[in-house]
Amino acid sequence: MDTLDWHGMFSPSVPILEIVIRGTVVYLVLFVILRLTLKRIGGSSIGLADVLMIALVAAAAQNAIAREHHSITDGVVLVATLAFWSYALDWLGHRYPLFQRFYSPPPLLLVKDGRLLHRNLRTELITEDELLAQIRRAGAKGVTEVAEAHMEGDGTITVILIDD
Repeated sequence: MDTLDWHGMFSPSVPILEIVIRGTVVYLVLFVILRLTLKRIGGSSIGLADVLMIALVAAAAQNAIAREHHSITDGVVLVATLAFWSYALDWLGHRYPLFQRFYSPPPLLLVKDGRLLHRNLRTELITEDELLAQIRRAGAKGVTEVAEAHMEGDGTITVILIDD
């Protein structure tokens, strides 16, 4: 116990404000990037490209965030900063409808009355095969049995079948 560096363990190796600023900037930039590029991650299975993207972003962001932290305090301040922004964005999305549209966009119509809306499929980079798989999971044999299909804000696809 006498050989432990108690002071070095808890004394920040970098100014705390710098840790907060680094954590804030990287969190917000990553939020925007991932929000724009990985919309489908919440609703469908995670593909190899998605896992690779997350791993590379994490590795690249570590250098921007960390700057070689050595103390427990550095890590705690950084984690608290990231947790704060996660909560703050949730709160903003709940409180302000305009922010909510970016944070969790409204559903996008993919099928209307048995017809594929190809423009919307292209917008979300969904292939016809991917959509047809979701339609089959909903119990339909094909797109002609679908009244509407929507891509929800979290990336899931909701299918409403035509009533016979």
